[in-house]
Amino acid sequence: MDLKSNEPFWLLKNGLIATYPSLKSDEECDVLIIGAGITGSLIAHQMVKEGYDTILIDKRELCNGSTSATTSMLQYEIDIPLYELTKKIGEKGAVASYKACSEAIDTLEVLAKKIRSNAGFKRKKSLYFASKKKDVEWLNKEYEARKKAGFDVKWLNANQILQKFGFENTYGGILSKQGASIDAFQFAHELCKHNVKKGLKIFDKTEMIEIEYHKGFNIAQLKSGFKIRTKKIIYCIGYESKNLLKENFVNLKSTYAVVSEVDKDKFKNIGTTLVWNTDEPYLYMRTTDDGRLLIGGGDEDFYGAEKRDAILDKKENEILKNLKKIKPDYQFYPDFVWAGTFGETKDGLPYISEHPAFKNSYFVLGFGGNGITFSVTGMEMASRFMKGRKHPLSRYFKFGR
Repeated sequence: MDLKSNEPFWLLKNGLIATYPSLKSDEECDVLIIGAGITGSLIAHQMVKEGYDTILIDKRELCNGSTSATTSMLQYEIDIPLYELTKKIGEKGAVASYKACSEAIDTLEVLAKKIRSNAGFKRKKSLYFASKKKDVEWLNKEYEARKKAGFDVKWLNANQILQKFGFENTYGGILSKQGASIDAFQFAHELCKHNVKKGLKIFDKTEMIEIEYHKGFNIAQLKSGFKIRTKKIIYCIGYESKNLLKENFVNLKSTYAVVSEVDKDKFKNIGTTLVWNTDEPYLYMRTTDDGRLLIGGGDEDFYGAEKRDAILDKKENEILKNLKKIKPDYQFYPDFVWAGTFGETKDGLPYISEHPAFKNSYFVLGFGGNGITFSVTGMEMASRFMKGRKHPLSRYFKFGR
């Protein structure tokens, strides 16, 4: 391929999986889900499973937002280390948040098997290594915090990392048993196809422009002029929520990724491991189910898609230079480079909550590096919202926290 584009790898790898019609008439439903990416597909699955008459809409084609650009590393680790998160929100909330992400990986595995997914779900370990000597002290604190919380972790010294993974110039790290990877773009499509057979209605290229609030129901006004009357609305719109909500609750970041040519033999030593380090921004990597190495990093503040995409070459060189530090003799053959946008919160946690300005509505916004696993937690939280019940994590994921 050898492409450098703002069109992500997953989008071109999978091609046109499925198409759905735009809405061409007024509709009614129990729950309207706005945003048909991986989050929206998971929430739609939960709603259909529980018997709600559900409509899923997106202003783009299905999954063509941030879901097409995700690296789909399924980790229980949150961007904020556990020991630091404990200082911010207390041990109970911090451990519960980490455990929710861990349980989400298990849930995804069960769900992938249930729908007979071909999206390459694969169990993996996770290596989090110190890239600088000064990082060892706090990374050891993190290891002890995870061990105390009951996570299956092991400390590896630099020589052990070299022997096991072939990485040079590290200073030790945490090897966790829990982790996985998947092709989230394909998986979201599979979930939607599965639930359409069970009654889910999907309309893409269908944009909501205004909501009318009434007692016990809302009316979504669409750009096409048609309307959807619904008892509840669940927003699964990710970083685009910045355009809808007035408060400054998330910082937008650009991230960059490079994927290699296919070479299954070369990547065997990390084929079952997710890798990331303590750099800021951190370097991360995983293999794909078709035998490539995917490397990401170079995160910086988002200043618009045009500026983000204009520095693809620069970011590719930056990422590969960082790879050379730990694999100096390794020849990486880039096949595809792309950029994506994600949201970063002050505490690394998502916003899964009601909002006082939006009646009969709920938000499932899985920000940070754990967007997918947070969205799985959002399935249960949204279920409770529909029944008028709170979730134990609601206080930690709410707006205005």
